Amino acid sequence: MSRKRISPSFAICLIGVCLLAAIFATSHVRAQMPPAVLLVLAKGDNTLAIIDPATLKIVARGPAGTDPHEVAASSDGKLAYISNYGGLDSDLHTISVVDLAERKPLPAIDLGVLRSAHGLDFVGGKLYFTVETNKAIARYDPATKRVDWVLGTGQDRTHMIWVAPSLDWIFTSNVNSGTISIIQYALPNLGYPPPAGTRKTWEVNNVRSGHGSEGFDVSPDGKEIWAANAEDNTVTIIDVAAQKARKTLPIVVKGANRLKFTLDGKRVLVSGLGAPSLAGEKSAGPNLVVIDAATRKEVKQISLGGGSAGILMQPGGSRAYVAVSAANKVAVIDLSSLEVKGEIPTGRGPDGMAWAARGNE
Repeated sequence: MSRKRISPSFAICLIGVCLLAAIFATSHVRAQMPPAVLLVLAKGDNTLAIIDPATLKIVARGPAGTDPHEVAASSDGKLAYISNYGGLDSDLHTISVVDLAERKPLPAIDLGVLRSAHGLDFVGGKLYFTVETNKAIARYDPATKRVDWVLGTGQDRTHMIWVAPSLDWIFTSNVNSGTISIIQYALPNLGYPPPAGTRKTWEVNNVRSGHGSEGFDVSPDGKEIWAANAEDNTVTIIDVAAQKARKTLPIVVKGANRLKFTLDGKRVLVSGLGAPSLAGEKSAGPNLVVIDAATRKEVKQISLGGGSAGILMQPGGSRAYVAVSAANKVAVIDLSSLEVKGEIPTGRGPDGMAWAARGNE
């Protein structure tokens, strides 16, 4: 019987995947995976931490690919997808994949000519992502294992992405252009009623926000987009229906990086990495500001001990988790008292975070 020869490159790749799986499995091998876990990327270590939110303990830690920036979980909580960024005009063209149940890395998604993937959102059974080098957004179908859709924004550094559950609205932030793209799948404006046979199309409206627009979120009622402008130290509020900016607020945090609504829509949290000279250093100033969404007034400033980035709300709405990148930890904020109630050491430069809940379909 003849044997098939394995190419050296394939063998090296196979050995690499096995070694990475072993690294993930060495920590708490026999521990039972909680039904919902917090996923945190440590950019400086190129690792993903899987954390039990009940104990604030790391259940497992493993590789996340080169320069991991954002993470999203599949709807059933089985897989984590991690963008391998590398910066604008990077040669990186992969999204890493981790099997959360088995705690092992899977082969990365090769994006081909799509480079510098960053923002992620898993909606409707598919993974939506931004690609800065291409000034575009795209979609990956896990069922067919291929990228099945790409749309250009025409904007510089298309960075973060939000996709509506209905799949007919997509919003992105575009850092260097200082805009928010409002992308709608609708009938073209050809009068009413539209001509017979008219098909829906994707329409892109780029709304001016501010210099360095990066972190943004959509109000729970879908009526407003709030965008943090890192270079202006401001937040811009955009009316979704009118597709216009209505108000810009000054904020105290420097280098505003991420912004999130509380689940009830009453408050908005904005984190800051600090002034450029302080990025990556500990800072005594406020790294997080809380704003009342209705009055647009500041509620509280919070000093977390260093420049801060990713913000994630706990399901149920009782806590917020803030990645304190400069202090290598995640701060746990009680949303009733607005006090820090815990800290999770994570590794160097934590940033992107996500929830993974098993059994969600």
